[in-house]
Amino acid sequence: MKKYLLFLFLFSIVVNMSGWDKPWKNGKLVVSENHRFLMFENGTPFFWQGETAWLMPERLNRDEAAYYLQTCRDAGYNMVQVQVMNGVPSFNIYGQMSLIDGFNFDAINQKGVYGYWDHLDYMIDQAAENGIYVGMVCIWGGLVKSGKINEEQAKAYGRFLAERYKDKPNIIWIMGGDIQGNIHTEVWDALANTIKSIDKNHLMTYHPRGRYTSAKWFNDRNWLDFNMFQSGHRRYGQRMGNKDYSIPDNTEEDNWQYVDSTWKYKPIKPVLDDEPIYEDIPQGLHDVKEPHWQAKDVRRYAYWSVFAGSCGHTYGHNAIMQFYRPGYLAAYDKEDNMKTWFQALQSPGYNQMKYLKNLMLTFPYFDRVPDQSIILENGVKYDRLIATRGNDYMLVYNYTGRTMKLDLCKISGKKKNVWTYNTKNGDFTYLGEFDNKIQTFHISSQYPDGSADFVLIAVDNTKNYMTKDQKVITGQLSTGNAWDLNE
Repeated sequence: MKKYLLFLFLFSIVVNMSGWDKPWKNGKLVVSENHRFLMFENGTPFFWQGETAWLMPERLNRDEAAYYLQTCRDAGYNMVQVQVMNGVPSFNIYGQMSLIDGFNFDAINQKGVYGYWDHLDYMIDQAAENGIYVGMVCIWGGLVKSGKINEEQAKAYGRFLAERYKDKPNIIWIMGGDIQGNIHTEVWDALANTIKSIDKNHLMTYHPRGRYTSAKWFNDRNWLDFNMFQSGHRRYGQRMGNKDYSIPDNTEEDNWQYVDSTWKYKPIKPVLDDEPIYEDIPQGLHDVKEPHWQAKDVRRYAYWSVFAGSCGHTYGHNAIMQFYRPGYLAAYDKEDNMKTWFQALQSPGYNQMKYLKNLMLTFPYFDRVPDQSIILENGVKYDRLIATRGNDYMLVYNYTGRTMKLDLCKISGKKKNVWTYNTKNGDFTYLGEFDNKIQTFHISSQYPDGSADFVLIAVDNTKNYMTKDQKVITGQLSTGNAWDLNE
């Protein structure tokens, strides 16, 4: 298998890497002027399409990391999120540990030794070769909770990280790691402020515990450039004994609500769902007998969140996030139920996220707002429609294929061209030209796997964002290149 992976990696380099533009040619990542999106300094939009690679620094060797990152690039991801340290110390696949002298980093670079941080450097550089940002979760929250690092150690660690990576083009700093922000807040502030005092080049955020938003604790912090929430892995009704429950009962899957609740904090900052349900993980996590979340579920979470106003989305797969292979204990499932991480790279949900990014970058980006007033007679739970629009286009996500009554007057134009967008393969179907009024749509979209989700697109017919026979998305990637859905 190792030889096979290496062959694929080397072959794809020869075929695909020539002339590859890097997104940071557009400058540093910054927050948009309306404080709701991310963009590059030259005004090019950045849609965060993240992949969850928590244990990559610990579990992948050089060949495997290179293969994984190129596969992410080919699948449309521009961000991978990693746990920089999952232990104090952490150990990688070569047996090298992250902290050879505690939080004293004076002798961290040992002559003739390919150390823990050398390996992480390699992964960051490989990600850069593929135009991918690395979301650096500096230390997992459970380690902070258990007292494995204190405020002064956090300052030392922050200085080390900032000095080592401040000039890398593809870093985004992530504080937290599945933890409430009121637990050892002083550690997070010390770590974040220290990094920010040295590194002026990269954005920073916070990854909270499930069913929370980072805005609850840190929205007023200067070091927090944008917010994250974790909608988590539970289905409707899985309260699971929580006493301190941050959301109403039976709303567990309604991840769109976190966008609304985050924007209630001032000042407004961009927000995204950094950890929704994972493909192929048991519902609720802790009972392997429960049904597993599937591709249709991860699509629903992605479109619900983004159409509610998120500046991007992060996908996760149970096997990939832990880089499972035979010989490891499986987290959240039985070993004989698990795919290997490289098998999981072929999973449908993993390969369908690019269609969301492609769609969002097809239309004027920064004037987009969520607008539920487009929808008349909405449903609840799975029957909820969710809409977003610009001045002259609207997008409505329909998970169940239910009838839709939509107000086309919410965007400009006396006539509207209307398409459906297949969320499984990125295909467009032109439905026709419609009058500017309330219209009812019933579209049969049942797929062989039992899913029925799609996006309805309506555009002012004087605009040419799309053509009636469209099969190619002509919007621009952050690299400035067009792409073809038929490739």
